[in-house]
Amino acid sequence: MRKKALNRGMRISFMMVTLFITSAVITTSDAEEVPAIFGDVTIDRQFSPDPMTVRGMSGGLVSGNQVAGKDETATGPCNGFVDETPDHTLALTSKFDYLRLQIQSPEDTTMIVKGPGGTWCNDDFDGKNSGIIGEWLPGSYQIWVGSYNQGKYLPYTLQITTEAK
Repeated sequence: MRKKALNRGMRISFMMVTLFITSAVITTSDAEEVPAIFGDVTIDRQFSPDPMTVRGMSGGLVSGNQVAGKDETATGPCNGFVDETPDHTLALTSKFDYLRLQIQSPEDTTMIVKGPGGTWCNDDFDGKNSGIIGEWLPGSYQIWVGSYNQGKYLPYTLQITTEAK
């Protein structure tokens, strides 16, 4: 009986993820641009649109501090659970004097970013949403978005902008 309930739960989770992915690739009739899912992004200082958004599902089975290699950084704690591989790669072709990465999600999220110059973590940048702001060097950045419960996957939108909040 327990195995049937577990299999049913897995099918429901799979259907929810499939529905989320399917709904994100459908465009509206007035040709609005729909954010990519788990997209990799390459930008320079004059990127457009600003803000740019990509979607994903937070969470995973690996502890955030294990991926970060530390418990805390100057930008915040390395909390939550993430996938082993990053959710996004952000390639910056030029230096940014100011860039903000921010998660929008109905649930509490965490973020880990690894790139030129180090590793940064955050939790509760804006309410329960994680984010990181600052000066960014050119190069490739790996981004993980985490959830507080191991194996709990939640939809989110990652906003990338040069606009100060």
